[in-house]
Amino acid sequence: MRQAQTLNEAQLRRVIQYCRSRRHPTRDETIVLFSFYAGLRAKEIAALKRGDVFDEAGAVRTQFILSAAQSKGGKTRTVYVNQRLRRALADYAAGLNLSDPDRPLFESQKGGHFSANTMCQLFLDIYKAVGLKDASSHSGRRTYITRLANKGVGVRLLAELAGHSHISTTQRYIDVNAEQLSEAVELL
Repeated sequence: MRQAQTLNEAQLRRVIQYCRSRRHPTRDETIVLFSFYAGLRAKEIAALKRGDVFDEAGAVRTQFILSAAQSKGGKTRTVYVNQRLRRALADYAAGLNLSDPDRPLFESQKGGHFSANTMCQLFLDIYKAVGLKDASSHSGRRTYITRLANKGVGVRLLAELAGHSHISTTQRYIDVNAEQLSEAVELL
């Protein structure tokens, strides 16, 4: 099975720039950033509710629990929200009514939750528009795991962050390229 493309910083910037030109710029940018900075699957992003990421006062949480119903494999896990994603969520919140914590975080055209398939299609449409033919809804997740691995985060921590039961699954997500190989041998 072909793996989703990992994106470099320039490609991610292109994706973000394109999102800003779309009909729902802040929503689409925030969706993409959830994939890249929290490593969430499209299904998990689609299932998010406002109360998951915003507290009762409307502040962005630094972490939240993804319920078994929201995640793959029926297991709960803690999602940690980094500063860049927190800033994006704070900007996104400006256009939201946060009084109902059970409303979808990202509303579809019809006002409800995105389906997992519709969320996958949103990613495909964005990536296709910027010329990334091998990118998919899993590209952000693979990029998240690969970047953390490249910064020295151990595979056990990566597995926990990704919600994988086995580190062998996590290892398959880590992309290796010629630049990394060249840098690795220079460590000697």
